[in-house]
Amino acid sequence: MHYIWRMLFDSILGLAHIKNHLVSSADAGRIPHAQLFIGSEGSGTLPMAIAYAQYILCSTSDEKNEQAIQACNLKCNSLTHPDMHFAYPVANSDKAKSHAVSDNYIEDFRSFVKEQPYGNLFDWYRLIDIEKKQGQIGVDEAQEIVKKLALKSYEGGYKICIIWMADKMNSSASNKLLKLIEEPPSKTVFILIAEDEEQIIQTIRSRCQVLHFPPLAENDIADGLIAKGIAKEQALRIAHEANGNYNKALDLINNDSEDLVFEKWFVHWVRSAFKAKGNKAAIHDLISWSAELAKTGRETQKKFILYCIAIMRQALLINYNVHELAFMKIHMDGFDLNKFAPFVHENNIQEIVEELERASYHIERNGNAKIIFTDLSIKLTRLLHKKATVA
Repeated sequence: MHYIWRMLFDSILGLAHIKNHLVSSADAGRIPHAQLFIGSEGSGTLPMAIAYAQYILCSTSDEKNEQAIQACNLKCNSLTHPDMHFAYPVANSDKAKSHAVSDNYIEDFRSFVKEQPYGNLFDWYRLIDIEKKQGQIGVDEAQEIVKKLALKSYEGGYKICIIWMADKMNSSASNKLLKLIEEPPSKTVFILIAEDEEQIIQTIRSRCQVLHFPPLAENDIADGLIAKGIAKEQALRIAHEANGNYNKALDLINNDSEDLVFEKWFVHWVRSAFKAKGNKAAIHDLISWSAELAKTGRETQKKFILYCIAIMRQALLINYNVHELAFMKIHMDGFDLNKFAPFVHENNIQEIVEELERASYHIERNGNAKIIFTDLSIKLTRLLHKKATVA
């Protein structure tokens, strides 16, 4: 079956050790009934899960002839194989007025996987026009999964359920699926994919074989970009800035990275914060900035806060001359991260990050975004003016 492996896994960047592990364990008949793929954005967890599921469905039966294997691969390639099931975060919309489940968006998901296999949750929400909402995998979804997996497999082999962004499962859905994951029907495989392992309830985590995906190597990202026609020098530069995230690398190539929007917000915010001490006009500017940000969706707001945390940490590294670990760049003219770096130091970094994380926590729980960001802005103003400890 080596040719099938090559065909399925070659399009996935790097991760040779994970590919070898998945294929060799499947060939040996050691297919865990529940696996948890943990990896940060752009590391390839979703395409790897799909390729692995396809390998199991199309190559584990000795009875299948060449024609049957080819037909199986065609169905898997189009994500229409009747024994390959998907669940992912959704929310109510014009397409699903109430009790939204993954099946309401399956055509969109097939397009998403085809066009953006390394895409993130924000990309997915934007595609299905729910970026101003907080999607989830809820109890209605869990009931659908239970129903589907209670049926016999259509083709007499394995049934596979891939749950993408399983860290967005709410507690009701998690508890509903727990018994099924504990005692699944014969030849049923769960592949859960998550970025934040801690958000998966312990009782489910303990029943899964966990596989950690490292950030992609710079050379692997560069090779992927070169294969798309990007010049080698540019590919290497973008691969470094992407910091193991192939999705970010593609966004930077297409000038479509949300980070490019976030950096404009960040620069405006920081400049206003520096002017705000004793300056009423700048305080009004910060309040206006908070009001504008409050108009965006909660997922966008949370993602922006994560971006701010990353930038603050990068500034700290630059301040302490650890330049080899500083990969992020600000592309806006007139803002130099090297000049901003001295304002982030051992005397304020912990408080800055704590305030940003606290803001994200309150946004997650549907707090008033305008009040949250206004409060955060005032605190940031104070913290950025805090002096570093004199050695």
